[in-house]
Amino acid sequence: MPLPCHPLRFFLLAVCFSIPSAAADTPPPPADVIVTNARIYTMNAKQKWAEAVAIRGEQIVAVGDRKTIDAFRGPSTKVMDAGQHLVFPGFTDCHIHFLDGSLSLVQVNLEDATTLADVQQRVKNYAAAHPELVWIQGRGWNYTLFSVDGLPDKKYLDQIVPDRPVYLEGFDGHTWWANSKALQLAGITKATPDPAGGSFVRDPKTEEPTGAVKEDSADEVVRHAIPRPSKQEVVAALRRGMLEANRVGLVRAISTDGVHVVGGDFESLDVYDELRRSGQLTVRLDVSMRIQPPALTEEQVRRIEDARRRYHDDWLSTGKAKFFVDGVIETHTAAMLAPYADDPSQSGHLLWDPDKYVRAVEELDAHGIQVFSHAIGDRAIRLALDAYDNAQHVNHTSDRRHRIEHIENVSAPDIDRFGKLGVVASMQPLHSYPNEDTLGIWVRNVGPERAKRAWAWHSIEDKGGVLAFGSDWPIVTLNPWPGVQTALTRQTDDGKPEYGFVPQQRLGLDDTLRAYTLGAAFAGHRERTEGSIETGKLADLIVIDRNLFLIEPTEIGKTEVLMTMVGGKVVYESPNWKNPAAPEPKQ
Repeated sequence: MPLPCHPLRFFLLAVCFSIPSAAADTPPPPADVIVTNARIYTMNAKQKWAEAVAIRGEQIVAVGDRKTIDAFRGPSTKVMDAGQHLVFPGFTDCHIHFLDGSLSLVQVNLEDATTLADVQQRVKNYAAAHPELVWIQGRGWNYTLFSVDGLPDKKYLDQIVPDRPVYLEGFDGHTWWANSKALQLAGITKATPDPAGGSFVRDPKTEEPTGAVKEDSADEVVRHAIPRPSKQEVVAALRRGMLEANRVGLVRAISTDGVHVVGGDFESLDVYDELRRSGQLTVRLDVSMRIQPPALTEEQVRRIEDARRRYHDDWLSTGKAKFFVDGVIETHTAAMLAPYADDPSQSGHLLWDPDKYVRAVEELDAHGIQVFSHAIGDRAIRLALDAYDNAQHVNHTSDRRHRIEHIENVSAPDIDRFGKLGVVASMQPLHSYPNEDTLGIWVRNVGPERAKRAWAWHSIEDKGGVLAFGSDWPIVTLNPWPGVQTALTRQTDDGKPEYGFVPQQRLGLDDTLRAYTLGAAFAGHRERTEGSIETGKLADLIVIDRNLFLIEPTEIGKTEVLMTMVGGKVVYESPNWKNPAAPEPKQ
């Protein structure tokens, strides 16, 4: 639908497509690579479809029909026949914890565990297979495994691994599960005070810690007892993570940092830089620095600015700050404007003093630093919008493209503020997957009225807001294709609910793809160099195994990426990728 006030659409209308001209008797300089015989969905509003693309170095030099692009073929040109497969711009994951996710690839995976017994067996088997590990770590358990209050208990882990510390992260990254040995090594007893913004859940009768750990500030207490991975382990993990990202079609990742390991991605910039300088980066990285309460400091601003001066190219860049404004709805820690429906005694809480947060955003905005704010509850979302509005007025700035992350339950009056303020809606479609956690706990907690505005993608975009999609890996898989399917259907893989969960918030395929490509590029101020297959842009593209425009939306989650190219270089090829030499051009 036409949205003349939409900043991304305004940019698209302003772009003019052109192929470099040359005199009739002077052929253009040859391309290094040509991808031909393809169905290229360019994301360029002026030329939506093409058959071939020519690449020289890291850039696209021409896009058009096969005959036009054949003019760029030279003796040394590598020609790739796409076999009529769909070709898209490479995907960007706009919200990821890349190092955390990469390290999780070698930990025990509990993401699809459906029973407590299943979790126990997996942890037991993993511990037996890794006797060398001092700590047993893993992630992905779901609140629905625990019938009483949705929270885990140390006794279930003590039963299977009593002699080594076990520490397991919940699927949402806001609650952890420790056994008795882990609590002992971390020094957590019934006398240990709860840190600001977090808690060690306690037995109401004995006041002993149960093993459930809520929010990052409490998690950090346990983390201090866990040996940090070596540099070699970090490098090995990042290589695994990049391979997995390329395998599913990701060419850029925007890290919203993390504090779980070695300070997260920001503290590992030197490692990323070594990989970049040695030509081993196969995923482009934008990295933010997390700002911890109670207040922004001059030292934090200096560190962000110093990092921005050092890392600012197409492969590795910084200059961004991340806040956690609230928690999550499942544990009643997301900040709500009205009490929770299932427990009116609670309305969540803000992790920042509102005035200090507003002042911090104002200061960062004045320094030209883009701000990311985790805000899930409607109260936290409103505070973030208010802070961005204030920064614009006080600093007389514009086009900072500050972002709000997650936006699970926005209030109705705040929906149109995204477009009006130019705030990017950074959302993760798979978080809305209508499984037992979403329908049984999330909906119960917010109540039916607020549930009507669950993950309001369509409403935000309809009012002029720009969507930028991601995964929140390792919270969910970094594979974007289940997210694409969820954005279109709002259903589970087996088609439930029948008409979708809040079906009026579903998106069309074009809008969904844009949120992973051109919308994502816009969110990072990169829409002139990335996000679409156009002349002059970076040659980041993917080939997939099925035509998304012809199949049922319920099949999209099974999409396989056949080939991923970053900067004109093939960084992943599927075993199913058949690339015969392209036929000679017709005379």
